Amino acid sequence: MNRLVTEQDIETFERDGAIVLRGVFDTAWLFRLANGLEKNFQNPGPYSTLYTEDGKPGGFYDDYCNWQRIEEYEDFVRNSPAAEIVGRLMRSSTAQIYHEHVLVKEPGTQEVTPWHHDLPYYGVDGDKLASIWLPLDAVPASACPEFVAGSHATGAMYYPRLFLSHKDYAEGVEGFETLPDVEAERATCSILSWDLEPGDCIVFHMRTLHGAPATAQLKTRRRGFSTRWLGDDAVFTRRAWKTSPPFPEVHLAQGAAMEHPLFPVLWQAS
Repeated sequence: MNRLVTEQDIETFERDGAIVLRGVFDTAWLFRLANGLEKNFQNPGPYSTLYTEDGKPGGFYDDYCNWQRIEEYEDFVRNSPAAEIVGRLMRSSTAQIYHEHVLVKEPGTQEVTPWHHDLPYYGVDGDKLASIWLPLDAVPASACPEFVAGSHATGAMYYPRLFLSHKDYAEGVEGFETLPDVEAERATCSILSWDLEPGDCIVFHMRTLHGAPATAQLKTRRRGFSTRWLGDDAVFTRRAWKTSPPFPEVHLAQGAAMEHPLFPVLWQAS
């Protein structure tokens, strides 16, 4: 690891629900992931999605749950500092991989990523749950994912949204509500975003509200490699909708620990 996760980093993560870490991944990892990404989209997985309509500029597309078939992804998940970084930030005794998620916006893309938080998409619950968003390109703050500081701590759970239509998955489900209009309330929110250089990453809680701008103003790609991680209090839960990822192979009891071969423990505190 090029730097240690400090107590101040942990406190910032706990307060804001999102933190930028500078220079924690060396260029060898970025090149390796870039090679894996090209393999991925030459041979997409079953969950690959294109969000840009035919004839529109740029291109916004993603894929996930491929780390066990793309060697570069698996090498990163198992052998990079990622698991230890996120495990320490979560104050967890362990870090399990949940899945990887690759999101690409080509230069000139007009689609925005809608405001949402990740946890309602998933069949998991708990408090020690976080993602690492690692850019494979330099990203200016104007194209960086944005995070509402402290939103992970409100206790609110919002319906997941379809990235294509920006519509809620469902309505009338107890415990969930429609996300407020963050754009209309920007002046009253503390919005976090950063200029990012290769090697930097963002770590954020699965309950933290976030979205991402278009890349219409960029001349370069915005390739983001995300890894989703489970801490030692993570448990399985069923949702009122099809989870994303769906993980059809996973058959656990409600509230059971996330003990399954798809989610190996990849870091353990000494």
